[in-house]
Amino acid sequence: MFVSAIGVAVPEHRYTKSDCWDAFATSEWFERLTPRSRALTRAVLQHDNGIEARFLALDSLDEVFAIDPDTLQRRFATHAPRLASAAGMQALTRAGLSAHQIDAVIVSTCTGYLCPGLSGYVSERLALRRDVQGYDLVGQGCAGALPNWQLASALTDSGQCEHVLSICVEVCSAAMYLDDDPGVLISACLFGDGAGAAVLSRRPPAAGRTLQWQHTASMTDPTAREALRFEQRAGLLRNILTPAVPGLAARYAHEVFLSALDDARLKPADIRTWILHAGGRDVLLAIQKDFDLTPEALRYSSDTLRQYGNLSSAFVYFVLEAALTNNAPGGWWWMSSFGAGFSCHGALLSVS
Repeated sequence: MFVSAIGVAVPEHRYTKSDCWDAFATSEWFERLTPRSRALTRAVLQHDNGIEARFLALDSLDEVFAIDPDTLQRRFATHAPRLASAAGMQALTRAGLSAHQIDAVIVSTCTGYLCPGLSGYVSERLALRRDVQGYDLVGQGCAGALPNWQLASALTDSGQCEHVLSICVEVCSAAMYLDDDPGVLISACLFGDGAGAAVLSRRPPAAGRTLQWQHTASMTDPTAREALRFEQRAGLLRNILTPAVPGLAARYAHEVFLSALDDARLKPADIRTWILHAGGRDVLLAIQKDFDLTPEALRYSSDTLRQYGNLSSAFVYFVLEAALTNNAPGGWWWMSSFGAGFSCHGALLSVS
């Protein structure tokens, strides 16, 4: 399987950490939370957390504080199809393909639910063929991009599809919840909205760089499920985020990485470029330590985190686009995502 093109999309409005703190400090929620919670929020938003700004599907930050199930569901239903289709259209344009050349569309999300799923909305907006295969993947959290591509690989390698449109879209602002739980508050300060798309093909593109999906590995540890997951409470999606996450993410990411290297008979030094889900600043620092990497090696992930926040499953598309835009050196690239489950996935890309 080959990567023909990448596309990304974000909402129109960008909000800095300072914007978010000012909105919170003047909201009714400021007094509703405990002094400890207010101090934690201040620490996250007024100190270096690896994020400078986020794009959110909000006309005003005041909308964040209208927390009820119907409002959040409308936000997801309005913006998820729009962002997914915008990223998909950009990927199609960059690949030089028409909508009728797409044989399957796979859409992953964890921040909302629609039935029929997002694949149908994307097919409608992009005018894909009526016989296009549509797949909706849910419940995989920030890890969702790689399972999406694993399915695309099965479809292309088997000869069922010539071109697959892979999309991850997250409207994290449709799953933001405020209370005195530290994990909930930190989540509200870290996540942004956006979509990433890729055209994945049986054959390499006629022009441009060649990115080929070569070896993939995955692992899931259900015993660590409670460390990172969503739950529903009073009709609201609530993110469970615990202090164990950075250590778990680094350990499992390293395990998957070594497994893929062993299958490919490669060494860590063979990797030229790193395409990693960041999670957050502390997660990146833990990965840097466990993998024995320099900050420069993780620059595409850290730069993406700084500009967009944690985009959940869509994040690695933005990192991959940054590496391509900056003409990162060819050779072996390592792409990895991790999240709810606790799950982790990775893939080796050969790039020329």
